[in-house]
Amino acid sequence: MDRERERHVGNRYLIMLLAFAAFFVGCKDEEKALVEKPEEIVEEEVEEITEFGFKLDDYIVKRDTVKAGESFGEILERNNVGYPKIFHIAEKTKEVYNIARFFQKGKPYAILCAKDSIETPKSFIYQPSLEEYVVINFADSIHAYADRKPIKYVEKTVTGVINSSISVTLDEKGVSPVLTNKLADEIYAWTIDFRRLQPGDRFKVIYTDKYIDDSIYTGIHNVKAAYFEHNSEPFYAFRFMTDSVKGIVDYFNEDAKNLRRAFLKAPVKFSRISSRYNLKRRIAVYGFKVRPHKGTDFAAPIGTPIMATANGTVTKSEYRGGNGNYVKIRHNATYETQYLHMRKRKVKVGDFVKQGDVIGWVGMTGNTGGPHVCYRFWVNGKQVDPFKQKLPEAKPISDSLKVKYLDFIAPIKYQLDNLYFKPQIKDEEKPKQPIITQANS
Repeated sequence: MDRERERHVGNRYLIMLLAFAAFFVGCKDEEKALVEKPEEIVEEEVEEITEFGFKLDDYIVKRDTVKAGESFGEILERNNVGYPKIFHIAEKTKEVYNIARFFQKGKPYAILCAKDSIETPKSFIYQPSLEEYVVINFADSIHAYADRKPIKYVEKTVTGVINSSISVTLDEKGVSPVLTNKLADEIYAWTIDFRRLQPGDRFKVIYTDKYIDDSIYTGIHNVKAAYFEHNSEPFYAFRFMTDSVKGIVDYFNEDAKNLRRAFLKAPVKFSRISSRYNLKRRIAVYGFKVRPHKGTDFAAPIGTPIMATANGTVTKSEYRGGNGNYVKIRHNATYETQYLHMRKRKVKVGDFVKQGDVIGWVGMTGNTGGPHVCYRFWVNGKQVDPFKQKLPEAKPISDSLKVKYLDFIAPIKYQLDNLYFKPQIKDEEKPKQPIITQANS
């Protein structure tokens, strides 16, 4: 019995030993398999840098800008191109782009060189503007071509409530000041006096930003539509092309009425009226005698550009007595305008000027107590107050285009109407401590 028990115990130990050995061998095999398994290598894809239609990684790229007095030939000679070849390059390519003639100080250029011991130049690329570039290849045969970088337009929106001025409001929102100029000078110049905006006036704008090569921001391209609420009165503006052949674009309101007028409201930007047209004006210096003022004075710093308020032909450009330097423009058989006390005149008699063209600069010449432009307005040879005249409007939209226009603006107006005003928080209203909110899991 004892011998049988011993044999039974021995068998049990043997089974346990065999099981342990099998487990140990299995672990070794698994460890060996893990060790011997090859690592999976993931190769990162290197993005190719392409510019001007070239893979830049294939070249040594030398970039610089044209220095004062520097010529195309001097740059190539400095980069191991001999003068006979330079002359040949200039002659062969001047019909496409006369680079010797249009080479300008400060403009960027790039030279693409071979990856050899002497870095042999293969191509020269000149950029007359951010968009345009000219490629001159001389690796094998000599040829040149002009092209443009890819342009992308991104539509954006902005809304705001005026506290002090529109320029301050837009600046606080990080929007380019160009938008202020477009609203004040191109769109609402005839309907809203931006020098007299009120706190609480508000606006919505749909505009387009322009990018070159997806990364270079070049500013605001155009304003698609705008809504301005001034003194509780709404002013819509929609950009619409009235002549696709000539590329004529204007801004119209929701009823297809042109926002433009034949005359600008003021000859200078962002100035103030220091003295109005007044036939009964009395001045203390002259013993309070009646001395009629037949113009409207716009106070502005010396050197401020003075603009023609409408298209016309210059009939006077001279210095005379109390007028100082002045310019007079005839717009048609009915209307004339005059601009007094200029520091300097820019136009001469016989010049045709367009609305908004600079004709001179604000000064203090003649009889004046401070820098300003005295703006005078004639109707049928008689000086009148321009702010009391019913001035002609620009050409209205044609009946044939009106239906097309109303269909065109319908979705844009819907988009404008569904933008909500986001007033800028004043510093004193901002919380002193940051408000921390826990994100939902």
